[in-house]
Amino acid sequence: MELKPSSVRGTTLFRGLTDEDIQKMGECITARERVYERGSFIFHTGDDVRSVYYIISGSVHILDEDFWGNRSIIEVMGKDILFGEAYVFSAMESHLVSVVAAENSVILEIDPKTLFETCPKQCECHMQLVRNVLSIVSTKIVRLTEKMIYVTQRSIRDKLLLYLSKCAQKAKSNSFDILYSRQQLADYLCIDRSALSHELSRMQKQGLLKYNKHHFELLGEHGKM
Repeated sequence: MELKPSSVRGTTLFRGLTDEDIQKMGECITARERVYERGSFIFHTGDDVRSVYYIISGSVHILDEDFWGNRSIIEVMGKDILFGEAYVFSAMESHLVSVVAAENSVILEIDPKTLFETCPKQCECHMQLVRNVLSIVSTKIVRLTEKMIYVTQRSIRDKLLLYLSKCAQKAKSNSFDILYSRQQLADYLCIDRSALSHELSRMQKQGLLKYNKHHFELLGEHGKM
C-alpha cells in the first residue's frame, strides 16, 4: 500500500525517516490503515491473528476475559505502541487476550513478513524501521516488567504506594495526574475496585495523600509537605 506521510510522520515507528523514505516503505511493507471506533474489538481471545499492529492515534485496552465473560484490563496502550508481535513469532496458534479500542483510534495493521524479513532492495530506511520496532518493543517490555513489580507487592496499600510513588518520580513532582480511572487502576493493579477505593480513602484520612479523580498529591510525614 502507499503509506501516507501525513498519517505517520512524527511517530516513533517512522522516526528518522523522511516523507520520501515513508513513501518508499510503501513498496517494501504490506500495511493498511484501519479506523476503530471506541468499544470495537481489534481481535478477540482465541483468534488466530498473524498481523502486527501499531497505534497511530488513540488507545486500546488489553483485556483478559474468562469463561463467564468477566473482563479485566491487563494493560492500556496508547499512541506509538506496537502489539501482537509476540504471538506472530511464537508457536501459539491463538491469542490469550482481547484487544478493544478504548477511544476512537487509527491503527496500522502490518504483515510481519514484509516488516522483518530481509528487504530485497536492501534500503537503509527499512533497516531504520526495524531498529525503531526493536526500540518500541523494548520499551513495552520495560513497562510490563514495571507492572509485575506493582502486582507482586504483598498488600493493596503496598501496590498503591509503589505505583503512586513511581508516578510522582516520573512527574518529578508530588502532584500529578494518573492515566487510569478507578476501575482501570484496580484492573491494572489486580485489585478489587471497592477495596482499592476503601484503601485510598484510608490513606487520605491518614494524611498520606490527597486525590480528586485522576489527580493525586502525595504528602510528607504526617500529611505535611
